[in-house]
Amino acid sequence: QVQVVESGGGLVQAGGSLRLSCAASGSIFSINAMGWYRQAPGKTRDLVAVISSDGQLTYADSVKGRFTISRDNVKKMVYLQMISLKPEDTAVYYCNVAVQTYSSTYLVSDWGQGTQVTVSS
Repeated sequence: QVQVVESGGGLVQAGGSLRLSCAASGSIFSINAMGWYRQAPGKTRDLVAVISSDGQLTYADSVKGRFTISRDNVKKMVYLQMISLKPEDTAVYYCNVAVQTYSSTYLVSDWGQGTQVTVSS
């Protein structure tokens, strides 16, 4: 099993910045893709950004140019730097990682509890 713990959320005014962090733990031999998702009240959980094992980046159109995803393979961490935040960015942010375990199986982490980001206008 692989777990993740998200942190770094908070309340910020529109135009402000936040940096989210996510730590992965468990029987991890290597990490493939790492991603951030978000879920606003009454809405589905949507992809925000993904970084592959070779550093390829994918962003939702709504965050391009404002959010930057990065990773630290040694620390088993993924980050989301968010600038120019808008009220519509308000959501619970979750991370998710795809890994190869020491028993050579491939799996996706359980969802964490997420971290709340609230952007006031």
